Amino acid sequence: MSARWQRLVAIARKEVKQLRRDRLTFGMIIGVPLLQILLFGYAIDTDVRDLRAAVADQANTSASRELVRAAEASQLIDVVAVAAGPAQLKGQLDAGDIDIGIFIPPDFERRLQDARPAAQLLINGSDPTIARIAQQLVRLPPPFTNAPAAAGVFEARTYYNPEQRSQVQIVPGLIGVILNLTMVLFTAIAIVRERERGNLELLITTPVRTPELMLGKILPYVLIGLVQVSIILAAGAWLFDVPLRGSPLDLYLAAALFIVATLALGLTISTLAKTQFQAMQLTVFTFLPSILLSGFMFPFHGMPLAARWIGEILPLTHFIRLVRGIAVRGAGLAEMGAELLALSVFTVVMLGLAIARFHKRLD
Repeated sequence: MSARWQRLVAIARKEVKQLRRDRLTFGMIIGVPLLQILLFGYAIDTDVRDLRAAVADQANTSASRELVRAAEASQLIDVVAVAAGPAQLKGQLDAGDIDIGIFIPPDFERRLQDARPAAQLLINGSDPTIARIAQQLVRLPPPFTNAPAAAGVFEARTYYNPEQRSQVQIVPGLIGVILNLTMVLFTAIAIVRERERGNLELLITTPVRTPELMLGKILPYVLIGLVQVSIILAAGAWLFDVPLRGSPLDLYLAAALFIVATLALGLTISTLAKTQFQAMQLTVFTFLPSILLSGFMFPFHGMPLAARWIGEILPLTHFIRLVRGIAVRGAGLAEMGAELLALSVFTVVMLGLAIARFHKRLD
């Protein structure tokens, strides 16, 4: 073996030994491909079933009840609530409690005999995937065989995004995705950078306490995050004509809470990583499940139950529901209290964990 090859092999051996000592990097080598194959092969499913539905059956006849049973038997919907009428169904759609509302009027059977649509589907069009799947219900046959042939039992009415433009769904979700990446990355390297530059030695000589240090690291990035929100909203409205139907104040308040939650996650990562490279690795490792399990790219209710449980832990899941509810459906924060509570709990837990793990000392 020539001297050149000996030097090359020596460097390669040195790099392998260094990777073996770096347990986090070695874990990422194995963990990232396993995570992706599990997410794409098991958790991601575009064949959505059991969409949440509510029924307002004002006819209350055997035929109307048979229609609801047939709709459930199709496995496209899962009736989770009842309503008094179309106004209440619309309120449940606005709040994000259901994906589809089924309204059966008092003259349901007479409409069937007249060979015209006899019931109405109220569809949450903020997610074009849900709207396309719900259209399959229009082709359901009449609930009894002696009814005249008609175009369909249901008349579909799509709210919020009747044109089913994907930009209306994607652009508000992009606010969360971009904030999730940038905010976590910024703070994930914050403490690590202080340690690598030797600034922690200076902090030891100051009266700054751990909670003050953590909160001080977060505050500047909250403003940066809100600036990013403004840029995305302006670009979405100008380039893609994406509407903002809800209150801008509600949107910024929800964004501020989400920003703090992601910054707290980044701080926790910074207490786990020893180098900035490790901090970036952990950021990527947390970003993949967030973007895939939050409902941004794939329908949330198309995933298995275990994947949905994981998704409910992620802050991006709740913020996407908030931002789409406010921007697309025109809902208010008061109608989505559960999502706000979930983000608040995540923020408190992550901040507490970061403060507990951080030690202001040289070792």
